[in-house]
Amino acid sequence: MTPLSVFSIDLLSEHLLLITSVLVFVALLMTKVGTKIGVPTLLVFLVLGMMVGQDGLGLKFEKYNYAELLGHFAVAIILLRGGLETSEEEIRPIRKQGLLLSTIGLLLMVLLTGGFIYFLFPKAQATTAAVLGSLLVAAIMSSTDATVVFSMLRSKRLHLRENLAPLLELESSSNDPTAYVLTVVLVAIIKEIHTLEAAAAGSVIGPVLLISMVVLVLQIVVGYVCGYAFGHLGKWIVNKVKLPNPALTSIMILCLAFFGNGISEMLGGNGLITIYLAGIIISNRTKLTYTDRRDVMNFFDGLSWLVQLLMFLVLGILARPSLFPQVLLPSILIGLFMMFVSRPLSVFITLLPFRKMSWRAKAFVSWIGMKGAGPILFALCPIVEGLDIGQEIFSIVFIVTMLSLVLQGMTMAPVARLLKLSYDKEPEVQTFGIEMPEDMGMLRDHVISEDDLAAGGTVRDLHLPHGIRIVMVRRDGRFLVPHGSMPLQAGDHLILVMGDSDD
Repeated sequence: MTPLSVFSIDLLSEHLLLITSVLVFVALLMTKVGTKIGVPTLLVFLVLGMMVGQDGLGLKFEKYNYAELLGHFAVAIILLRGGLETSEEEIRPIRKQGLLLSTIGLLLMVLLTGGFIYFLFPKAQATTAAVLGSLLVAAIMSSTDATVVFSMLRSKRLHLRENLAPLLELESSSNDPTAYVLTVVLVAIIKEIHTLEAAAAGSVIGPVLLISMVVLVLQIVVGYVCGYAFGHLGKWIVNKVKLPNPALTSIMILCLAFFGNGISEMLGGNGLITIYLAGIIISNRTKLTYTDRRDVMNFFDGLSWLVQLLMFLVLGILARPSLFPQVLLPSILIGLFMMFVSRPLSVFITLLPFRKMSWRAKAFVSWIGMKGAGPILFALCPIVEGLDIGQEIFSIVFIVTMLSLVLQGMTMAPVARLLKLSYDKEPEVQTFGIEMPEDMGMLRDHVISEDDLAAGGTVRDLHLPHGIRIVMVRRDGRFLVPHGSMPLQAGDHLILVMGDSDD
């Protein structure tokens, strides 16, 4: 592939703000087209980054360490937002399944995929480095990406049976530590082998693998402990400190989450697990009003879209499409093997003890092993550490990620319908901003039809049951206070309160 190179300019120049604003604006416009043809929004961001990158229009950005920092920041915000939207009641029944998939299931997938990659290159020498290199590529691509899962589930408004949505969210948010530790350890071993004699290299692998298992367990345990601790600390602070503006409350929650992330990583834990768990606890146990909670979620919704847009743009700019042809066929074969062989096998084996979970649910979990920013960020590690095969690995992972976004991302909803696992959610209650404490009753809305007016045209003629009262009537954009003799019209929206009655 011949680079276009219309211009040559560094992204990190005095024009950073101008370039970034133009790219973000164009990306937002492109999402309209992507949505109409069913292309995942995040794939649009990646493609745009490739188009303007060094092999495209000529925008240069080679600060891989900066990209890693941006990626960690973005994923942390996305996981916090996911935690704030997660219900404890929904996640409790599938906690074991999610944790097993993110550990045992991921390890099985690495072994299966690594073996396929090794035998895919018959000309490679049967050396320890070749085996570890194959496992490294598999480890980098093994995790289900939380960024894509959260984005796809919410953008498609997909409602799933058998608690599948929280299961996928829990797995994708908790499998990064396993993939990350495996990646870092394998990179360290490969670097060590390159500096040692072949005979001495074998004596290094055993101790390093043992240490890596200890580090993995420590990351998960400390991450959960810190998440629980900072979640309850955040709950207490949010309940005690009544800030005058929901935006300030949102910023305070963000600070508390990042504080927990930093402390967790200082203690050897995984900060992303800490942030996700803290978000769940803060969301489910704080005493925020409906309006404040809605404003907080709107804040994090906008912030998460901004950071994932920037992250995918930067990762697209880092890609070198001119290097793709030499690894295109192996990358496609690896991607298809993961989708149709290693992921399904690892999922069905891991979930074998859970017999109440239907085969359809397991099949859907097998299919939703989508790749995204996580694997691409992990693929930066070999480059940053100076491995000779770093750029080749990055190209393979990038191609597999794009293949996953196209095949799995575009078919998520159809596969759910085919397996009869999706359903239409009841429309949300239109209360027009009116709130009331839960112990006083429930608010519901009702649209007046011709049948409602058959017995008469007034409020009194509706003969509402005991415990149901009309709070407000909306007609043609106007709000009217109801009374018994008030005439009603077809199409009027009634806000009803349903609670206990003393008559």
